[in-house]
Amino acid sequence: MARVCEICGKGPSAGQHIVRKGSPKYKGGIGLHTTGISKRRFLPNLQTVRVSDGKGNVCRKRVCTRCIKSGKVVKA
Repeated sequence: MARVCEICGKGPSAGQHIVRKGSPKYKGGIGLHTTGISKRRFLPNLQTVRVSDGKGNVCRKRVCTRCIKSGKVVKA
């Protein structure tokens, strides 16, 4: 499956991009007003890595950087 970590299963998550207009109150303004909200996606930081599975086999996997940093993946 595309854009999914093959180790932990982390995938895209949904969110919002909020557009605000005005000057904040702590700067002496009237406050911020929301003028638009649109949907967006947060994509995981996936890297294609050559991985050894312990039996001597080497294959390529799409792995998120958190799994690489934590040592869940042994690079070939």
